[in-house]
Amino acid sequence: MNKLFKYMSSYKKEAVLGPLFKLLEALFELFVPLVVADIIDIGIAKGQEGKGDIIKYMLLLVALAFVGFVFSVTAQYFAAKASVGFVTRIRHALFSHIGKLSYSELDKVGTAKFITRMTSDVNQVQTGMNLALRLLLRSPFVVFGAMIMAFTIDVKISLIFLVVIILLSVVVFGITLITMPLHKKVQTNLETLTHSTKENLTGARVIRAFCKEDDEVSSFGKNNDLFAKGESFVGKISALTNPLTFIIINTGIAVLVWSGSIKINIGTLSQGDVVALYNYMSQILVELVKLANLIVTISKSLACATRISDVLEIPFIEDKGEEYTSQGDVSFENVSFRYEGAGDLSLTGITFSAKEGETIGVIGGTGDGKTTLINLIPAFYKATEGVVKVGGKNVNDYSEKSLRSKIGIVPQKATLFHGSVRDNMKWGKKDATDEEIITALEIAQAKDFVMEKEGGLDFEIEAGGKNLSGGQRQRLTIARAIVGNPKILILDDSSSALDYLTDLNLRRAISTLPQNPTVFIVSQRASSVLHADKIIVLEDGVVVGEGTHKDLLDTCVAYKEIYDTQYSSQEGTK
Repeated sequence: MNKLFKYMSSYKKEAVLGPLFKLLEALFELFVPLVVADIIDIGIAKGQEGKGDIIKYMLLLVALAFVGFVFSVTAQYFAAKASVGFVTRIRHALFSHIGKLSYSELDKVGTAKFITRMTSDVNQVQTGMNLALRLLLRSPFVVFGAMIMAFTIDVKISLIFLVVIILLSVVVFGITLITMPLHKKVQTNLETLTHSTKENLTGARVIRAFCKEDDEVSSFGKNNDLFAKGESFVGKISALTNPLTFIIINTGIAVLVWSGSIKINIGTLSQGDVVALYNYMSQILVELVKLANLIVTISKSLACATRISDVLEIPFIEDKGEEYTSQGDVSFENVSFRYEGAGDLSLTGITFSAKEGETIGVIGGTGDGKTTLINLIPAFYKATEGVVKVGGKNVNDYSEKSLRSKIGIVPQKATLFHGSVRDNMKWGKKDATDEEIITALEIAQAKDFVMEKEGGLDFEIEAGGKNLSGGQRQRLTIARAIVGNPKILILDDSSSALDYLTDLNLRRAISTLPQNPTVFIVSQRASSVLHADKIIVLEDGVVVGEGTHKDLLDTCVAYKEIYDTQYSSQEGTK
């Protein structure tokens, strides 16, 4: 939590004024029992003659209540402003930090954990901060204030207050120490549940296609039960707070009334004083119950704050490299790569070069490392061994933002965002004109279907492009990459949903791009790469063939097998 306090710097005034006004409210509350005592001892004791005193003291009670109300509302306002502003800054920092993390760190932590940190954990911290600003000082202040006020009435009887407070402190803080680590475990179980939910929502079609609904419901039920049992166990321990505190307080009140009645009989204490002592004991009960609940909430918030701090402490490399102004030539020099936590290398000893303007085909079976290889070019991942160069320089020497602004990337999964077609295209170039967007759509073979949509470039795309077909999504992601006039264009299996004719027209259109980019075409289709200037054949993360289509048919067994499975034996001999 301490590491997050820097985000409170803009709300120091509110963080001071909130508790201050709450303490002022509590101060007025401490005078109430004394006024009630005077009503009994002065007003009621006089009988009919005391009506004026009763009215005077009643008006004083109303005044105390009104002033306390104003101070309370003011404190609520400052506490809410500080807590909401505090977590708003945390949420911004968290989102910004996650956006700077490398692919390796994102893979290691996982999407579900980041979602939980951004939502549940942040909300819990907000609740804890709000309550802490309002009650963390007020409750102890009232407890000790009531004890001091009790001492001003009668020292010996007030020793009961001291014993009660000590016993209550043992109960409250003992339960807190037990529940704090348990709350952290419960939040971890919530992450597992969130991850399960996310997988089911994103993979709903696959689950239904394989009739796995019952299995997923069963799996979700197990995770849900685990979370519920953990929450229930912590709840049971926390639930002991109220009955134990009530037992202690009520026992204290019984002893107080018994002792007070004896002193009333011998004339050393008035009835009003006993009522005042009783009210102070009740105030202590209420405030300690509040404090107990507050500590439970704060313990949850501290656990969540620790988890948020853990994310913010994940290191990232500052983007301070050189500006990328070089040409589009790319070279791999004995490059090997291993994913975080993986035992084996995903790529081993990759060496090849691509001149500016060349079209490089990358082909291989599923899991052979094609996507891994092209992800090293924009420095999404850092090579474990060897050097990846763009424009003759190590990609790690460039500013990531500068490098990636000159690389157009079409990922395997065609991802579009909610908004118009125009808005999505401007991801590739912020200030792209409609003419540039239409040209990019035309090259990507997407112009016709976009213009047929209602609104054309203003057609609203749903999140993830759910109101478009797979082929339409792919063509729009290709257009988005092209509109930025990249020096290097990477097409990662981006034509899998396209028919052969559209794929052919797309490749022909790309070859006419005026900036003459270096093009990397990753595909499992031999037809998509056979016209490339150079084809890289991968097998188990190793380059087993390099050359033109014709050369590889004669020299690379792996490539010939891929080609022959997709074409007739007659075509394979041509």
